[in-house]
Amino acid sequence: FREQPIFSTRAHVFQIDPNTKKNWVPTSKHAVTVSYFYDSTRNVYRIISLDGSKAIINSTITPNMTFTKTSQKFGQWADSRANTVYGLGFSSEHHLSKFAEKFQEFKEAARLAKEKSQEKMELTSTPSQESAGGDIQSPLTPESINGTDDERATPEVTQNSEPRAEPTQNALPFTHSSTISKHWEAELATLKGNNAKLTAALLESTANVKQWKQQLAAYQEEAERLHKRVTELECVSSQANAVHTHKTELNQTIQELESTLKKKEEEIEGLKQEIDNARELQAQRDSLTQKLQEVEIRNKDLEGQLSDLEQRLEKSQNEQEAFRNNLKTLLEILDGKIFELTELRDNLAKLIECS
Repeated sequence: FREQPIFSTRAHVFQIDPNTKKNWVPTSKHAVTVSYFYDSTRNVYRIISLDGSKAIINSTITPNMTFTKTSQKFGQWADSRANTVYGLGFSSEHHLSKFAEKFQEFKEAARLAKEKSQEKMELTSTPSQESAGGDIQSPLTPESINGTDDERATPEVTQNSEPRAEPTQNALPFTHSSTISKHWEAELATLKGNNAKLTAALLESTANVKQWKQQLAAYQEEAERLHKRVTELECVSSQANAVHTHKTELNQTIQELESTLKKKEEEIEGLKQEIDNARELQAQRDSLTQKLQEVEIRNKDLEGQLSDLEQRLEKSQNEQEAFRNNLKTLLEILDGKIFELTELRDNLAKLIECS
């Protein structure tokens, strides 16, 4: 319960295609809950999203991360630890802006936590840590001494470094003495932590030694059993010739049976292949038959449509012919009217001239 959600929203989750590095691959079929989590123990912020019981996002926010808005409803960021790029599609621009603001806020908090951790490392690295190392030698792993990457609080200090002498109380002011006291308390806490880690590693090494001893005892028992078996076989070496002859005959019989079995298996494989081919041909024939029926139905439909179009075309041609005849008739009437108007004009002109 040390890690709690501090902000949640819903979005469609995508990851960049690892092959092309260009296309987006959806990792959720629908919108899922995407939450920011805060680990108060390690002072770490993470983005986590679950699709059922599967974690489709597990990204630790670092100061060098950047959340980029690529559109009004889509944003992305790169996670070098997961070696991928995550993308989120939101239902509105408001949700995208809110998520981006939280990302920037927690990124800044992660940066401040990192700087604070570095200052603490610089503070705790000045005094000697000879008392923490001692003369203990055990098969410790680097993880058991230094912790995980996120939990390493103090760098390694060589055993040859000399301890700083503590000033006397009369030579320092009270404020400086109080600072030194707090400093040594912090160093004592660090040494206690290292001592606990060393103790845990020593217990783990002891358990491993016990396990190795048990395995060694089991191997010794197996070796003794095999030695006894070899002794028994040496005792019956007088019957080795007869056993060898019988073994040779059995090997020949086994080889013959294996050869026959192999041939039978090859025949069975051939028959299976023929059956598969026959099934494929049957499936192809059924598919072609169905397609042929569909084509025939389609042809009938097309023939009906063609006949209908031909009738429409003939009707249209008849209508056009009738229209042309009407136009010709109108043109003839119009020519007659024009001729009559011309005669009337000429008559009017003659009347005007005579008058």
